[in-house]
Amino acid sequence: MSKNKRIIAVYAALVLLLVAARFVAVRVFQSPLPEGFVYLDEVNTDAVLEVRYYSTDNFVGSRVDGYLAPRVVLTREAAQALAEVAEEFRQQGLVLKIFDGYRPQRAVDHFVRWAADLDDQKMKDKYYPNVAKEDLFRLNYIAEKSSHSRGSTVDLTLVDRQTGEELDMGSGFDFFGEISHHDSPLVTEQQLQNRNLLRDAMVRHGFVPYPEEWWHYTLADEPYPDQYFDFPVK
Repeated sequence: MSKNKRIIAVYAALVLLLVAARFVAVRVFQSPLPEGFVYLDEVNTDAVLEVRYYSTDNFVGSRVDGYLAPRVVLTREAAQALAEVAEEFRQQGLVLKIFDGYRPQRAVDHFVRWAADLDDQKMKDKYYPNVAKEDLFRLNYIAEKSSHSRGSTVDLTLVDRQTGEELDMGSGFDFFGEISHHDSPLVTEQQLQNRNLLRDAMVRHGFVPYPEEWWHYTLADEPYPDQYFDFPVK
């Protein structure tokens, strides 16, 4: 083979490698979810999704960074365990309503920026009427890391299948205050029973409750206990 032909052959091979690399990179970029994660609605088809951070009905008052679609993502293990919870409640005429699952780190960063802006108080009356915004970090309502970003934490409640109404839990989702603590003395006996109904089923299927938020549960045997992810929900 002549020198010119060898040069042409090497050049052609390099072009093919570059094209192949670009093709692989595009495929990876376009992949909907990283390995180990699933869309909840593909595992639990009757769950009600009310993705608050995709909407403006949340404590920030606007769509949160990283939420490009009103869908819920979880690790495969957490989604499967939650499907078992849903099946148990299905027998009781109840369905799960999911507010949030996996939360991108960029969303947590958005919360931190919002909390530092003390002039933005537009959602105070609904979400933190009795808490000064400058105290949100100190009281641990806002933090720089969230278990949600590990992919196995879910925020949820129960809905009556016939009426479509949420069970009365005594406070709304993401309400910053003592009444949101699971065993708060500020709730009625019926509200506490509703909270316990949800908690007992979640615990039976491997989830750990967060005492300060009746809606918040993390899979005990989560697959990524030390990793915080930042891919968008789309």
